[in-house]
Amino acid sequence: MTTKLSSCFLTHGLAGISCDREHGTSRRFFYFPSRRLHPASCKMRQQRGFDSNKRQEIKKGSPEPILPINSSLQSNSEDESEPENGSADSVPRNLKSDAEKGNDITTSTIETIHADENTEKGNDIQKTEVTRPRNRPAKKKEENAHATIDDVQNLNNLTVPEVAKALSIHKRGGEQFSDGQFGELMTMIRNAEKSDILRLDQARATALDDLNKILSEKEALQGEISVLEMKLAETDERIKTAAQEKVRVGILEEQLEKLRHEMVSPPETDGYILALSKELETLKLENLSLRNDIETLKSELESVKNTDERVVVLEKECSGLESSVKDLESKLSVSQEDVSKLSTLKTECTDLWTKVENLQLLLEKATKQAEQAVLVLQQNQDLKNKVDKIEESLKEANAYKESSEKIQQYNELMQDKVRLLEERLEKSDAEIFSYVQLYQESIKEFQETLESLKEESKRKARDEPVDDMPWDYWSRLLLTVDGWLLEKKIVSDDADSLREMVWKKDRKIHDTYIDVKDKSERDAISAFLKLVSSPTSSGLYVVHIAAEMAPVAKVGGLGDVVAGLGKALQRRGHLVEIILPKYDCMQYDRVRDLRALDTVVESYFDGKLYKNKIWVGTVEGLPVHFIEPQHPSKFFWRGQFYGEKDDFKRFSYFSRAALELLLQSGKKPDIIHCHDWQTAFVAPLYWDLYAPKGLDSARICFTCHNFEYQGTSSASELGSCGLDVNQLNRPDRMQDHSSGDRVNPVKGAIIFSNIVTTVSPTYAQEVRTAEGGKGLHSTLNAHSKKFIGILNGIDTDSWNPATDPFLKAQFNAKDLQGKEENKYALRKQLGLSSAESRRPLVGCITRLVPQKGVHLIRHAIYRTLELGGQFVLLGSSPVPHIQREFEGIEQQFKSHDHVRLLLKYDEALSHSIYAASDMFIIPSIFEPCGLTQMIAMRYGSVPIARKTGGLNDSVFDIDDDTIPTQFQNGFTFQTADEQGLNYALERAFNHYKKDEEKWIRLVEKVMSIDFSWSSSATQYEELYTRSVARAKASANRM
Repeated sequence: MTTKLSSCFLTHGLAGISCDREHGTSRRFFYFPSRRLHPASCKMRQQRGFDSNKRQEIKKGSPEPILPINSSLQSNSEDESEPENGSADSVPRNLKSDAEKGNDITTSTIETIHADENTEKGNDIQKTEVTRPRNRPAKKKEENAHATIDDVQNLNNLTVPEVAKALSIHKRGGEQFSDGQFGELMTMIRNAEKSDILRLDQARATALDDLNKILSEKEALQGEISVLEMKLAETDERIKTAAQEKVRVGILEEQLEKLRHEMVSPPETDGYILALSKELETLKLENLSLRNDIETLKSELESVKNTDERVVVLEKECSGLESSVKDLESKLSVSQEDVSKLSTLKTECTDLWTKVENLQLLLEKATKQAEQAVLVLQQNQDLKNKVDKIEESLKEANAYKESSEKIQQYNELMQDKVRLLEERLEKSDAEIFSYVQLYQESIKEFQETLESLKEESKRKARDEPVDDMPWDYWSRLLLTVDGWLLEKKIVSDDADSLREMVWKKDRKIHDTYIDVKDKSERDAISAFLKLVSSPTSSGLYVVHIAAEMAPVAKVGGLGDVVAGLGKALQRRGHLVEIILPKYDCMQYDRVRDLRALDTVVESYFDGKLYKNKIWVGTVEGLPVHFIEPQHPSKFFWRGQFYGEKDDFKRFSYFSRAALELLLQSGKKPDIIHCHDWQTAFVAPLYWDLYAPKGLDSARICFTCHNFEYQGTSSASELGSCGLDVNQLNRPDRMQDHSSGDRVNPVKGAIIFSNIVTTVSPTYAQEVRTAEGGKGLHSTLNAHSKKFIGILNGIDTDSWNPATDPFLKAQFNAKDLQGKEENKYALRKQLGLSSAESRRPLVGCITRLVPQKGVHLIRHAIYRTLELGGQFVLLGSSPVPHIQREFEGIEQQFKSHDHVRLLLKYDEALSHSIYAASDMFIIPSIFEPCGLTQMIAMRYGSVPIARKTGGLNDSVFDIDDDTIPTQFQNGFTFQTADEQGLNYALERAFNHYKKDEEKWIRLVEKVMSIDFSWSSSATQYEELYTRSVARAKASANRM
């Protein structure tokens, strides 16, 4: 078997073999030392004893180079045929005999080289070039290069006999290789070939093994990483779940704490009260146990965040804790019912004790009279005994009557005495009889009084309203009745009657609700329907349709008005309900008992009927209906309340859906109160479309909180909600003053409403001018008889420094120590200097928009520093360039000791700033009402305000002699420029620094002013009542 030896020849510097049988050219073998592989060849020579000395001897024995380059040995380029493997016969005889005498080259075999190894060696061969004379032309060089490549290709098919033949060829009489040299060369070739192949195979095998190990390790690591990632995600979810359960348990703990404070045991007057006290003690023990479990859970949560097995244990404990909490919630509900009964029992016991004490006084008096009668009887008995003795004496005297005149005289005397005694006895009997009669009458009167007290107690229990239940309870009950009506489980008349009973806080419906609480819905409805004969209420039924309500959906003052006015009217005995859109961005945690009704309300829009899902819940004790449109545009699932391109369509849809809800639920409100342009559509929709359908019991009240925002749009969009564009797009209807093809919802509400209000008396005058009315002054003047300004109030429960949970220390007008503590705490929190406690702190909480006088706020920051004060600003701007400007100021004062800007809104921080500030600045260009100045005064911060709108109606300058002293409460300025602001700010600083006692009295005065909704609600109540009375009088005349 022959073997290819191309790689070996290259290793030892053999090249230049060509084969061209067509031209009779025999193969040529050139030998030259390879520089690239020289070290290996040297090493092999040293092993075989073929060193450089022997090479020198060979060279000396040859007159010419061993294998000179023959110019005739050039390839025929692409026309040259591929060489064939030669045989032993093709070798000259002398070379063949030499080979046989040597190492038997032709009979020995060499291991076959793998195809891929031949390829690698072939690549090395292609890189070898035979040295050419430098003086050859370029063309010759290219031909020689082709020849070299072809020679290299021929080497791939070269066999040992062919090599032997090539070695035997002489050029120009050169000497042949000796047998020893030839054998040594072939041995070296074979050994080098074998060692290279072995090393390559070993290296290949080792590399493949290493690669397989790396790949397997990589796959194993990837699998472990995936498992760890899954476990990490699962652990994170479990930790989040545990944290949520922790928050929930905290809330329940707070409720239990509140209940513990409220559950003060009354005097032990009944066994039931003792049992309830024992049950409460049991609840306390369970609460302590639960608290211990919570503490244990907290400690375990800290130690098992990254441990899988501990998380599983934690889940089991949480599930057990959940069941305990559920049991506790059920016991709490039972306890709440018992508390309601206990409060009723306390009231009855108090009344009974009072009347029993009165009866005891009467009984004591009668007892004393009876004792006197008994004494008289005893005296009479003694007298009878004496009479008996006298009679015996008379008998004895009769025996001696005749014997003595003295005895006779004595007898007559004794008879006289007997008569006197008999008279006295008769009188005593009459007196005793009168005493006995009086005692019997007293006993009878006591029994009658006791019976009447029992009857009166029963009557009161039946007829008097239940005043000790929270408004959330009655709102939940009202929503239950509304849900039954919408789900068509009761009829409209029955629902109205049940609503009236809820309205009155009727004890019968309360008792019925408690009785059927754990029964089926069918039994509950049946029990409620038995109560529908109650008399009607004298209050008003008011429905607010609005886009905002604090705290669940609040952007500005509108939300505060809807909630504050609603609660104030509710406290005055009126039935109040709210209808809101169901935004996706609401604060759902502030809605209690939120649930979806098992019904839908269909409303018209864009020529089609769309379904609306109705949700109910209570917010701040008020019943609220949330409308969720099933419209493909997802009107209220936008992540924000306002600012969408289709706001006109969104809120015109909502306005019609709200009226559709009132119609389909059979409600008959006395007043429908809509707010701002978002629900201004209600007024024309009501009179044009819904009053003809039967929803005609209400009068419409519209309140515009800011005439700057009027919601104008193209007239064509008005038709989407079903209104007649041709009829309404007229100058005397809804057509906007700016263009004949635009409509103005606010203008339509002014024209179609029965009552039109705004949020302060001064603002009501300002908007009737061309400058303040924003194009609506003519319309407002034309309807001035029904237009009035009513100053808003604030929620004094939420804004109360005496109970505010956000404050470091609570305080009131009689104890201002807490205000100083809050000032120190805010300075520490914001990093302001506390070196001078008397340094005045000026606060400002506002939206940074042009209306609020942003240029004056900026000026106030620097002027306050110049006057030696500190300044804190809380608020942000929707206007990009204003926001950037104040961000620059924020960076300027970032580490300043006396100025801090917080360009955001933070509810808790706002309470702290109100409580800590000595003065509050409100430099508005225009201000419809403004609540900031009222809240600031509530917290003892003296306002510095511009005389405009509601600020002019609530802040009165202390240096104005035309204002009564009792009303002076702040510092004002007229012109909206820096000079006006400086004048007010400097006067405030002078008063603060000059007379500390006078400033404290001013703080006490402003804190005592009543800015609650009570006064405002009274004015709205009068407007409602007059409007409803006029409507009834008009209906009677017709």
